Amino acid sequence: MVRTVNEQEYAERRNAILDVTQQLVDTKGYEQMAIQDILDTLQISKGAFYHYFNSKADLLFALVERWGDRIEQIVLPIVQDPNLSALDKFARYFSQVNQFKLEHKQMAFALMRVWYADENAIVRHKIYMIQVKRLVPLLTQIISQGVEEGIFKTPYPEQAARMMITLMNDLGYAFAAFHFEEGMISESPQIARIAAATVDGLERVLGAQSGCLQESWREALSQW
Repeated sequence: MVRTVNEQEYAERRNAILDVTQQLVDTKGYEQMAIQDILDTLQISKGAFYHYFNSKADLLFALVERWGDRIEQIVLPIVQDPNLSALDKFARYFSQVNQFKLEHKQMAFALMRVWYADENAIVRHKIYMIQVKRLVPLLTQIISQGVEEGIFKTPYPEQAARMMITLMNDLGYAFAAFHFEEGMISESPQIARIAAATVDGLERVLGAQSGCLQESWREALSQW
């Protein structure tokens, strides 16, 4: 007889697997972690594991989705705050997302290592699509508000939001490459120039006054 598991039990067991996966990624790294490590930690069978996830890659996507959920919970109150200007919202958006990543630094670096590996182009594309789904609607709201306030000039808020994600991902490539090859990001003049150029690009995409986003980005960069 097939056992029926209700939705709450399913979610709890699935999250338990993800919790252990994140711990293992933090301590061993994604590449070194094996599904058997998860089975051993939770004392579950392969059949039980595959009831929730089809593969190791599925675990990664699920972790990114869960990160997206948590970041959305952090950012949504900022986006919906009627007392903040669009520039204030962007400053808080960058600050809060950066703080979340700092609090989960080992996981962030583990994801970078997977994301930017040459053999993981499909994984990288899927994670990009998760970003688009999660972040474009939130960024579009802020950009649209900025257009109404007269501080942004773009006639295409949604497309500008997508371009912002592309620019930030390109900066992520530079961060990852430098970190894995050299070390401290904040001590690199080259990274500082790339970051400044990225912010300049963001301001141009938004049609914003030059320098209006620089301060919040410098503060975020210094923490890495």
